Amino acid sequence: MNAITPWLALSFTLLCATGIRAADTSSSTIVRDYTDIVAPADQQAYETGIKNFNECLHQHGFKYTWKAWIHETGNTYAYSYVSDPLSWESFDAMNTAGKACDQALRTAVNPHLKSETSAFFEIKPELSHMPKGMAPTSAFIEVRFFKLKPGHEAVEAFRDAVKKIAAAAEKSNWTVNYMFGEVREGGEDAPDFILVIPAKSWADVGKDPDPSVWKMVENVYGKDDAQAIRKSVNDTVQNESEHVDSYSAELTYTAAH
Repeated sequence: MNAITPWLALSFTLLCATGIRAADTSSSTIVRDYTDIVAPADQQAYETGIKNFNECLHQHGFKYTWKAWIHETGNTYAYSYVSDPLSWESFDAMNTAGKACDQALRTAVNPHLKSETSAFFEIKPELSHMPKGMAPTSAFIEVRFFKLKPGHEAVEAFRDAVKKIAAAAEKSNWTVNYMFGEVREGGEDAPDFILVIPAKSWADVGKDPDPSVWKMVENVYGKDDAQAIRKSVNDTVQNESEHVDSYSAELTYTAAH
């Protein structure tokens, strides 16, 4: 990190933030993600550096939680750190509070990085299907990134289609939970949307939903409308990628309450 300052077809965590409230319409909907790439030979030293950095944060009473996720598929020497959902203003306070440990970060962690990316995700409850109340942190998350075709029309069409899918999931009490986030300030190569599905185990990751997403949508809207929604999604997506992450309690920084 530079300072504390990436199944419809599936990181947010969260977004990896699987503890969001499905009906939350407050301003605390912004999640920050750092993804670190580490050389295999530096992995142990890097993880030790993260633990030392977290200890520094504890010593200074840092009050913002960062969940750690280890990439299990894709680049398996990647680590993602995801803040709890906050307001934009909270990141100013976070940046100030984290300065006391910037030196620990630069000396204990940064030397072991090959690269790092960062982005903000805006949680979209109207595009998501999560349980009411607070969901516990899951053991795994399936993460899918969607890069859309250029143009405002593609973004609006994608949002509209995904919103209809979420409404169908809510109406049918579909058993699959998932969270959508819209990527903000992610850079030129960043995806436009992130989809996160929590899972309890590898068996849960590999389990096919019953009914499938499109059968569920068909059951609610009818065959013709379901096909139109599916086509709208397919027509707007330029490319997509996915990976599975596991939660790391050892590398997570949990703020004292």
